[in-house]
Amino acid sequence: MALRFQSNVDIHDVPIPTTRPPPQSSGPTIRRAKTLTRPERGVAPVPLITPHTTSVQGSPDSSYNGSSAWRIFSRVVTFWAPSFLLSSLGGLKDKATRQAWREKIALCFIIIIMCGVIGFATVGTQSVLCPSDQRSNDEFVRVGSTPGTLGIQGHLFNTSSASSSNGVDFQSLASQLPGQDITQFFTRSASEFSECQGLSFNVAQDPPCSSNQCPLGNLNSSSTFRQLGLSETNALVGYDWDQVASLPHFIVVDGAVLNMSPYFALHTSSIAGDKVDTALRTLIRNETASSGKDGTRLFYSRSDLKSTVPCLKQRYYAGNIDKITPGCFASQLILYAGLIVILGLVVVRFIMACIFTWFLSERLAGPPDSRALNRHAISPAVMPEGANISVDNMNGTAPWAGPGGAAKKLSKNNKSLRSLTSSASTLTPDSSPAPVMSLASIGAELFAICLVTCYSEGEESLRTTLDSISRTTYSDSRKLLFVVADGMITGAGEKRSTPDICVGLLEADPRFGNPTPMLYEAVGSGEKAQNRAMIYAGHYTVAGRRTPTVIIVKCGTEAEAAAGKKAGNRGKRDSQLILMNFFSRVTYNDRMSPLDFDLFRKIHILMGVTPDFFEVCLMVDADTKVFPESLGHLVNCMHHDQLIMGVCGETRIANKRQSWVTAIQVFEYFISHHLAKAFESAFGGVSCLPGCFSMFRLKARKTTGDDWVPLIIKPEIVKEYSQSEVTTLHEKNLLLLGEDRFLTTILLRTFPNRKMMFLPQARCRTVVPDTFKMLVSQRRRWINSTIHNLMELVLVRNLCGTFCFSMQFVVFMDLLGTVVLPIAISLTYMLIIGMALNPPHSFEEAIPLMLLVAVLGLPAILILITTGKMVYVFWMLIYLAALPVWNFILPVYAFWHFDDFSWGETRKVEGESKGDSDHGGGGGKFNGAAVPMRRWEDWERSRLRKLRRDDRRRRDFERAGYVTGDGLLGSRTDVRSQYDGSDTYSVASSDDDHWGAQIGGYNEHNAQFPPPPAGLIMPDAGLHTAKTVDASELEAMLEAGFDDRPPSHSSPAQSPRYQLADQSTVNLVSSNGYAPLTRQMGSSDDILSPASPNMDFNGSLHGPGGQRQRYGPLGPLDPATRF
Repeated sequence: MALRFQSNVDIHDVPIPTTRPPPQSSGPTIRRAKTLTRPERGVAPVPLITPHTTSVQGSPDSSYNGSSAWRIFSRVVTFWAPSFLLSSLGGLKDKATRQAWREKIALCFIIIIMCGVIGFATVGTQSVLCPSDQRSNDEFVRVGSTPGTLGIQGHLFNTSSASSSNGVDFQSLASQLPGQDITQFFTRSASEFSECQGLSFNVAQDPPCSSNQCPLGNLNSSSTFRQLGLSETNALVGYDWDQVASLPHFIVVDGAVLNMSPYFALHTSSIAGDKVDTALRTLIRNETASSGKDGTRLFYSRSDLKSTVPCLKQRYYAGNIDKITPGCFASQLILYAGLIVILGLVVVRFIMACIFTWFLSERLAGPPDSRALNRHAISPAVMPEGANISVDNMNGTAPWAGPGGAAKKLSKNNKSLRSLTSSASTLTPDSSPAPVMSLASIGAELFAICLVTCYSEGEESLRTTLDSISRTTYSDSRKLLFVVADGMITGAGEKRSTPDICVGLLEADPRFGNPTPMLYEAVGSGEKAQNRAMIYAGHYTVAGRRTPTVIIVKCGTEAEAAAGKKAGNRGKRDSQLILMNFFSRVTYNDRMSPLDFDLFRKIHILMGVTPDFFEVCLMVDADTKVFPESLGHLVNCMHHDQLIMGVCGETRIANKRQSWVTAIQVFEYFISHHLAKAFESAFGGVSCLPGCFSMFRLKARKTTGDDWVPLIIKPEIVKEYSQSEVTTLHEKNLLLLGEDRFLTTILLRTFPNRKMMFLPQARCRTVVPDTFKMLVSQRRRWINSTIHNLMELVLVRNLCGTFCFSMQFVVFMDLLGTVVLPIAISLTYMLIIGMALNPPHSFEEAIPLMLLVAVLGLPAILILITTGKMVYVFWMLIYLAALPVWNFILPVYAFWHFDDFSWGETRKVEGESKGDSDHGGGGGKFNGAAVPMRRWEDWERSRLRKLRRDDRRRRDFERAGYVTGDGLLGSRTDVRSQYDGSDTYSVASSDDDHWGAQIGGYNEHNAQFPPPPAGLIMPDAGLHTAKTVDASELEAMLEAGFDDRPPSHSSPAQSPRYQLADQSTVNLVSSNGYAPLTRQMGSSDDILSPASPNMDFNGSLHGPGGQRQRYGPLGPLDPATRF
């Protein structure tokens, strides 16, 4: 699979300062004086997703940009399924779909192989390396260990009731060396040894008994043992290597101990020409005692000696080495190694999770100490002082600036704090050094933005989430609700659309009027790479709290709005990227879209500070309830360690008793946080911060405190997270199924030395799937996303720790444990059944049971330690009963649906059918130039010029005797004006005039000075005499047409009369002087146009009091005219 892509980050993607010189003006100018354009950065890692070098085409690029080797492998694995069969029978018409199916089969093939390896290592290794006949359990009894026993042909006999016979005292022999071999005392003949037939060596032909050597009866007769009082114990005689080395004339061949004493008693000297005799004497005389006189290699290395081994075992066998065989030793080594690694990992995870919960998390959740707050560091603001002017703060500095209205400045002699004029930042030539301040001035509450992404949630869910965030103990002046409605969506069973519900909950700020759809570049392909959104700004009020709130409604382009089907929907990742792109452009002084600039202005007026003051971002789903203290705890965690770039809290289940599906998830949620995430937090490497409740740091101060390091808003991260052109199965599983985990993966890869943490003191409740169909759909996405993200994360080498005590090893174990879940649960039930039928009799047999008890029992102890609630033990029992669902059904379903990239049943939309959830794909061609991108100062300059032009137009209207109506305030000017005084159509104003349509038509800095109206309203005194034109009169007017004005003036009384269809006449010019312009009538000073003031042919206008004023040829808004 395409795990690594070889393309590098394009250097042109990094924002650079504009080379355009600032406009020369005698008055004050708007420009950035302090900004981060080149912050500290290391070598960027290889992107997970290959950025396309070409422009976006009309349809998604079908070219395969993954690994060629992986593509070939997938085709080899699926050789039995040709493309024409997949297309005709399988319904896979698209080439990319067929390739995704092949990659899915290849992945399933690899998973089956890995499950087979794990199963063989668990069960098959011992059966192959150590068969049952070679295992040393209780079948061997060590020589010298059991009194009153003797050995005969390797079998152990009890001599407690034996009596002496023919000079052989069994009791005396048993007391000298219990278990010693006495086979040589029994009568036997050479013909009884069938394995020795046909061998010419003396060791095989010699008679076993000579005169007076065999005083006891026949060895092969059972009556002999009864007569002697010897009883067999069904055990074998065992020797260790030291005993064999100490006993004379004892050797070992292939684990069998041979007593060669009768042979050497008969042949005291060597036999010439007898190779076996030579080999035996070599072993006895030349081998050292430490070798154990093992002749296995000597006899098996030569064919003539190897043929005598069965004969030697049959004739001289005295017992066996009771040590395990090499195969059994290897099997036990693997078993013990697995025991140490797995049990060690389980115990270490448990201990470190407890240590983190008891000690570390309490410190992180507590308020920052005075020492941390009293230190001096760079101010959060990177904007120029002119941009920090707000309604409540007119001195142009931050609210906590000193009495003089200016922050402290870094001195050039300060060694610890470095000016932003270094290589890490780029300032304007006349900029002052970076402002520094005591962090105590900011306080413990950082400016936090709370992102709430919603799609198809109902009013109750949205209200619960917004209420919980607004009611947190965090100050309203330091938090901003940032709600993003993902398209014009109506959830299943809802009467109102999600945007209507969101806007209905907002107490809108009247200063902003009705929002205008603003363009921005979205996550999508083709036509969907462009989108529009409206920004509603105001406050969310509940229980005496008044929280500043911004609601972004993605409404789609004109074509989407006309189609009316999920217009504006681009997915959760696009909603997050609206915020990430915005703060990235603010921090880097990069070019902004119209949406960004409108958002900038509204956040500025709501919060009283520019958006660069925000340092942290809380991401919450629209069905999550945040606990009151949670936001403060998360910000405290960020305060304590500047290396922390992300932290999540504990997510609990709100509907735990709704159904059996929700009940089986309670303990799973608990253990995934308090055991898995708590252990990973000890390393500072939580591999997944859940999107339902996590906080990310937008930018972090350097350890020196003199500069900022952008984190989640770093351009490389934003670009990689915003990829929409993905072709391989791996890329789609990364980007389309698990945005939260993919964002965490990118951050860990880009900043491996920074930390991702879990804070159990911060809590929330969320609604989980309550039907099995929804649970399967959700876990399919989570499992597949987990596998593909861990495959990327396991390749990051510079994570915390080393070897088995590293995050990389933990990630590898998590990846391995995820893909082998089906075989693991199968072996678990096999183990339980096997232990029930055949209880273990040794420590080795009990090892698997010990592992099972440790894995299942330690979480119960953790519950009692961390919560002290016995009820969670009950939830654990429910979870254990549902283990087949978690470890078999859900993983197998997910593996087989690797090529399914939809969200399934998790979020249903009214009227949506299967296959309608593709929010990122679109046909057509993306026109990148359609979204204007300009720097903040350029937008602000155009806005100020637009205000001046509107001001001139307003004053001109007032001089003409007209007033403006508050009810007609809007963002659009009247395009019917013959002077075209609007930004859009001005032909004589500056080059920036055409940007006016992308600027909201409101002046947030002066609420008493509204923007000009879209039309004119006559004074109230004359409205009662106004003539209402009906349909017939309007038709007559249209039939008559309009003529150009004659060069002479005419009075209202001389105005012609329109002839109506019923031969009646109506004078359209009433006493108020209102009449339409026609081709037959002359212009009059008293005749007013609904679109323009009165002007004669010489360009003169009658102002108040009848005084004429001269204007240029383009009328009162002519740029050449000076007011």
